Amino acid sequence: MVRLAASLLLLAASLAHAQTAEKPNLSQRIGDLLGRPAAQRTHWGVCVVDLDTGETLYQHGEDRLFVPASNVKLFSTAMALRRLGRDYAFTTSVVGEGSISESGQLDGDLRLIGGGDTNLSSRELPYRKSEDFAQDRLGPLRQLAQAVKNAGIESVAGNVVGDDSRYVWQPYPRGWSYADTLQGYGSPTSALVFNDNLISLRVTPGAVGGPARVAVVPTLPYYSLSNRTLTASGRTVARSLQVRRGEAPGQVVLAGQIPSRSGGRIFELAADDPALYAAVALKQALVDLGVEVQGRAVAHHLLPDRLASLRSGPGASASKREKTLAELTSHPLSELIRVVNKDSENLHAEMLLREVALHESGIATQEAAIQSLRRFLAEAGLRTNEFVLRDGSGLSRHDLLSPRGTVRLLEHMWRSEDRDAYLHSLPVAGLDGTLDWRFGRTPARGRIRAKTGSMSHVLALSGYVSSHGGRTLAFAIFANNFGIAQSSTRYLVDAIAAELIYPDPLSSGAGPGGTN
Repeated sequence: MVRLAASLLLLAASLAHAQTAEKPNLSQRIGDLLGRPAAQRTHWGVCVVDLDTGETLYQHGEDRLFVPASNVKLFSTAMALRRLGRDYAFTTSVVGEGSISESGQLDGDLRLIGGGDTNLSSRELPYRKSEDFAQDRLGPLRQLAQAVKNAGIESVAGNVVGDDSRYVWQPYPRGWSYADTLQGYGSPTSALVFNDNLISLRVTPGAVGGPARVAVVPTLPYYSLSNRTLTASGRTVARSLQVRRGEAPGQVVLAGQIPSRSGGRIFELAADDPALYAAVALKQALVDLGVEVQGRAVAHHLLPDRLASLRSGPGASASKREKTLAELTSHPLSELIRVVNKDSENLHAEMLLREVALHESGIATQEAAIQSLRRFLAEAGLRTNEFVLRDGSGLSRHDLLSPRGTVRLLEHMWRSEDRDAYLHSLPVAGLDGTLDWRFGRTPARGRIRAKTGSMSHVLALSGYVSSHGGRTLAFAIFANNFGIAQSSTRYLVDAIAAELIYPDPLSSGAGPGGTN
């Protein structure tokens, strides 16, 4: 609490100082912040450019490479916009394989074919201030199931197949931690994703001495849960709650203790096979409508070892389509990337990267995706020594970016015809997304649109500033390997960003050449 209070005082003092009539220039103000004892045990990289004049207003460690965390999403969403277009949409379909009898029985499999839709979920769009889901998480699959029933299907003799062969089955990019892959933020990549591939465990205290109560949302037979918890009296416990993979296939273990006075905890888990999870959900939606399914829920993947090349396609023949029974079309890409950037959705970013690869190289592999990203960044003006990227989300510890290279990308998108869609996808300081709780009571509120980034010993903030003088700046701030509390480093990052609201006066004769 002492460190947090000190950090808050630091940010408040910096903002108050920035508003004084007589103040040092921008370089000195940022330099003073980076010279404070709290900043000395951190590797810093900062680059600030005036988008109207092209002038570099501040730079420190701007050419060094830093682990960027979710700032990588700036790159993957930019490429998706420029390559696919803001109106691009995805289609999920259900196909009947086999004939349909007069009694309404499909004598083959029912195939749910993933089209890369990142929001095959009950998320309410267009995007609002926060992430909102309808209470019934099976909503979109109930729509598909109803369309199947409306097509005259009363029973399915075969299986419900979740088909994600649009993308090659390479679930995890290089550099991801194994510990992340059970967590909701570490979901495997697939062309067929339902409910963000999330399974929520809502844990509340039970009777003292007994196990905790656990509610699974949505209620689907996917993981087998082993509840090894204990409800303890009082407010503290000796062993906190933890979730891990179990000893048996498909098993998840919830263990530890929960205080009897606890308000509860929520664990967000990722299904290890998104296509199978979607098939389980569709089968349940069919059964709820009275459609008999005699077979099982299964998954169909396109495996990389069946391909001649992982860099060019075509990678797979089209799935057999005897009869399309139902289809759902996504919102346009301009709306989908708002979810990616504002809520920092790792899975969505990886899916967009694969979709671009499919369109450019004819195959949706990790290799082709990174190849596409490198081409795009070269076109955006980045130099090869300014980035090392292995995924589209920033979860890979192999990712590296320089502040200068990040600002080059921001400049490129500012001058593109997709400027507005890109800007509107970014969190707004003090108002929404991952910045909704930052800068809220400062002059920076509403004036910064930026992507956050956070991992162990990593913080990043990059985007655009609308200054009090009517100028627009692009900036990148990276902090790596800090030896102090993350909250203290975050307030230093925010203090630097807040100083950008008051850039130095324009030199004589210079004037803004752009618009806000």
